[in-house]
This record gives sequence, structure tokens and C-alpha cells, in this order.
Amino acid sequence: MRASAPDAVVVGAGPNGLAAAITLARAGRSVTVVEAAATLGGGTRTEELTLPGYRHDMCATIVPLAMASPFFRTIDLAARGADLLQPEAPLAHLLDDGRAAVLERSLAATAAGFASDPAEGRAWRRLFGSLVRDANKLGPELLGPVLHLPRHPLALARFGLLALLPATHLAHSALHGDESRALFGGLAAHSMLDLGRPLSAAFGLVLGLYAHAVGWPMVRGGSAAIGEALAAELRALGGEIETGHLVTNLSELPPSRVVLLDVTPRAAIALAGDRLPRGTRRAYERFRYGSGVFKLDWALDGPIPWTAAGGHRAATVHLGGTLDEIAASEREVAHGGHPERPFVILVQYAAWDPSRAPAGKSTAWAYCHVPGGSTVDMTDRIEAQVERFAPGFRDRILARSMHPPAAMEAHDPNYIGGDINAGIQDVRQLLFRPRVSLDPYWTGAPGLYLCSSSTPPGGGAHGMSGYHAARSALRRDLH
Repeated sequence: MRASAPDAVVVGAGPNGLAAAITLARAGRSVTVVEAAATLGGGTRTEELTLPGYRHDMCATIVPLAMASPFFRTIDLAARGADLLQPEAPLAHLLDDGRAAVLERSLAATAAGFASDPAEGRAWRRLFGSLVRDANKLGPELLGPVLHLPRHPLALARFGLLALLPATHLAHSALHGDESRALFGGLAAHSMLDLGRPLSAAFGLVLGLYAHAVGWPMVRGGSAAIGEALAAELRALGGEIETGHLVTNLSELPPSRVVLLDVTPRAAIALAGDRLPRGTRRAYERFRYGSGVFKLDWALDGPIPWTAAGGHRAATVHLGGTLDEIAASEREVAHGGHPERPFVILVQYAAWDPSRAPAGKSTAWAYCHVPGGSTVDMTDRIEAQVERFAPGFRDRILARSMHPPAAMEAHDPNYIGGDINAGIQDVRQLLFRPRVSLDPYWTGAPGLYLCSSSTPPGGGAHGMSGYHAARSALRRDLH
């Protein structure tokens, strides 16, 4: 720790905590970051989970929001050691009979890929065309507080009218054909919501928009480089970081003018105690956490043998079949069940980043959604879904690492019950996250702020929650 008291202490060295610290340091404030884990990075950490020489990302691995984030665009990530690699195609959604719907960087190429039905391609272009044209306008609007005075109201309104819909409704009404509908359904399923619920379409629109506008990159060697790049930026500005420092109460922190917490509302209650106003405490106690994830990492004896050629062109591969299958799977999870055929999000690396495994070998990362806190082993069901579209996959497994919800939470305490979004993002908790307030980052207690993914804009490696929380602290307490 520094000899003199800092202006600000940030608890938690994930992307949001580091973004908050950098924003304060750029404003000339002295900052100290304390992190309970031995390594910084939060959801952007990389470890050898299976065999020596096989590098696996613990959570975030494909990072489109790092490309789209206005905050990240202020940092030369490559110069700081985080080299973003673009796969040939952002996404392949596999269907039976050897078919694949491929989401290309080019909107026109994606539309042309639906060759069996030209109307399907035209519908895709109609749905995403105006959003892609408005990408630069929508970025700051979508990655900030939901309740704000928009700088581009027409672009935001065009997005919002579609985003409020259930994903299944939008897919059936705006798209034609099972390939494009399945492709959109898989995008929307990243919401971890029942796809028949309002607002689930928003996630499909955002992820599709960014696939076309900025791509879905991975980080050479592993996502840990993002946290290390942010830490290097902070240290260059004079900020300090202390890892292996578990904080159980705010009274344990050094004196400072402000404290920013990169933690969930539940953890904020435990840390702050009576410092939280009664209304904030009640709101934080009511904050809801969503579905969890069951994650697998594999060390593989070569690439995955996809039946569909499109499966070899994309780093991210969605496995779940048709829109109806995906919707049924996500609905079952939302109601506390464990699907026999879960929707699986898989990432493969070898074609674009051979540094993650020994020569000729490969790594892969995958998860499915499960009820929060689930203890059901989904290994066989996930691997059966891979085998469904890549016969012979199991024969290539050299080793696997399993992370059920409890292990995900142990890795990062913000993932309560395995919820990697740090809180369900349904209508109520997207509009009012983490509580009803014009300033969702300020806790209402003097000098105390929340800067985690439990605040707008929610989950993802974008740093914007931390950036906005720091801006709030600068306006309110550090002016």
C-alpha cells in the first residue's frame, strides 16, 4: 500500500474495478486497488486447467464488448500486451443434416449464406441493416445507464422497439427459415433468460450487431492479457494494485475519500454493513441472481471433427439445433430443470491461436445454462451435444476440467450460484439495476459506489460499469 492515504480505494481487480481505477487516475486522483485473489483479472483469467501447456480461459474468452466498449477504445490493448485475434467468422450455429448457419463479419455475406432461401437472407439484412449502420451511435447508448438522456434518440428508439420483444416472437415475425431463426435464437440465449420473455431479443440484437460491426475476437494466449493490460495502464498512471488482500469489512481499508466496490449487492451488504442507507440495503437484499453455468474445458488431440464445414470457420459454435429446441432448453432451465439436450456455447482456438496448446493439439471451452446453484453434473449432456454435430469428438479428449456453478462462484465470488452476469437481466433488473435510482452506481452512502456487473450495462468484459461509477464519484465526491 502507498504511504499516504489514496483519494480512492477500489475493491476488486476485474475489468470493471480496473476501469474505475484507470478513470480516476486519469483524472489526477490517487488510487489503490485491492484484490482478494492471488491474480488480478476477475472474469478475465487464464490457467492450465487440464494438462501442462494447455491454456484455458476461466470465464470470458470471446470479447466483442472489449472491441465495442468506448472505455476500452481509449487503451492501446496491443501495446499493453493484449492482442485481439479475429476468427474467420464470428459464429457458426450448427443444425442436423450437416448444415450450419454462419454469422459473418459482413452483413451481405451472412445474408448470402442462406442460399437455400433468398428471402431468408433479405430478412436478416432488414433486421440488422439499420442497427449495423447505427453501430457507432448505439455503442455509447447501449453500454451506459439505461435511464439517461440519449444522444442519438432515433437510433436508440429503432433498437428499443425490437429489443423489448421476446426473442421467439421477433425471430418468427422478422425472420424466414429455420437457419436464420436458429442463428438468432442462439444469440438471444446468451441472455440466460426464457426466450419467450420480453427483452430477451435485446441480447440477440446486440450480439449480432457487434458481430457485424466489430467482430467476436479472442485474446492471443488467453483473456488474462486483458486484465494485465489494464493493470499496466493503471500502474503507468501511478495507481497501485495489491492482490491476495481479502477485505471482509470496509473498516479494514485504508482511509480514502471514496470507495468503489467491484462486487455484487449481496457482497456490498456484507462489506458495508450499517453504512448503507436503509432503502439501499433493502433494494440490494431484493436483487435477484439468475441461472448459472456448468462449464467444461478440454485438452484435445486435434481439432473438433465437425460434420458441417461451417463449424471449422468460426471460433464460437452454438450447439442446440432449431430455435424451438433452444427455446425449450432455456425455458426448462428458467423453470428449474436440466435439459437432456442443453443449448451449448463452445469456443475452439487452434486455427487462430495455436499458442494455447502444444503443436498439433487443441483446447476447447464450453458451457450450458443450469438453474442457479445447481449440483447436477452436465458433462455427459454437453459432450453428447458436441458429439451430435461432431461424431468422434469424445475420442479426441485427452483431459477435461469441470466447473459447476459452485466452482464458478469459488473462482469469482461475483458469480453467485454460477451466474456470470452478476444478476438476472430481465426487464426489471435491466431498467433498474441494482436499484431504482437516477445514479445506479452511488449507494446513497457518502463516498461509497458500486462498480460491478451488477450495475449498468451488466455482464461482459467491457469495463463500462467501472467507468460510469468512477465518473459518478468524480462528480459527487472527487470534484
